[in-house]
Amino acid sequence: MDKEIKIRNEEESDYQRVEEITRKCFWNLYIPGCNEHYLVHVMRSHEDFLPALDLVIEVDNQIIGNIMYTRAKLIDESGAEKEILTFGPVCILPEYQRKGYGKKLIEYSFELAVALGYDVIVIFGNPNNYVSRGFKSCKRYNICLENDIYPSAMMVKELKPEVLDGRKWVYHQSPVFEIDEQEAERFDAGLESLEKKYQPSQEEFFIHSHSIIR
Repeated sequence: MDKEIKIRNEEESDYQRVEEITRKCFWNLYIPGCNEHYLVHVMRSHEDFLPALDLVIEVDNQIIGNIMYTRAKLIDESGAEKEILTFGPVCILPEYQRKGYGKKLIEYSFELAVALGYDVIVIFGNPNNYVSRGFKSCKRYNICLENDIYPSAMMVKELKPEVLDGRKWVYHQSPVFEIDEQEAERFDAGLESLEKKYQPSQEEFFIHSHSIIR
């Protein structure tokens, strides 16, 4: 029997469930433990957060994943600014991964982003997960961080073809991503106790997040 799949905006009654899913998906993935669920918790009240692009995906009326977007900006060498998007956290519960749900959720969010007038997304992530969704290295679009750094994990998607004209841009993400580690620890301490431990994906993340393209 076909499963009923629904993508909709997150509602306040979903907050705890979404935070639980985020914690479950990211726990021990990049570091022992995680703080992505705390990021979700504080992101919703930040000025850069975009409620219209705050989405959950349901299978048979149960939330199995979500995606959240914030505003970011590019600044060129003349000082001109361009408002763009970044997304994250994005997650699908482990038992539903590799079944196309993440693809459906991300592609749907792209359509919404275009309808809202956005044309560029910049993210940090594992390229293996995103190049199939049309993301390319930031180097290809001449988009860098300050000090001419082109991280291997920084990728760009044009939502409209050739909207980027090749000029040099510096990427600036929202300050909401500057997590207060102590506050994150306090937030997590009030939740169900989970074991923090090492796993190989943490080394993979370290390599990706510290690699740059020359």
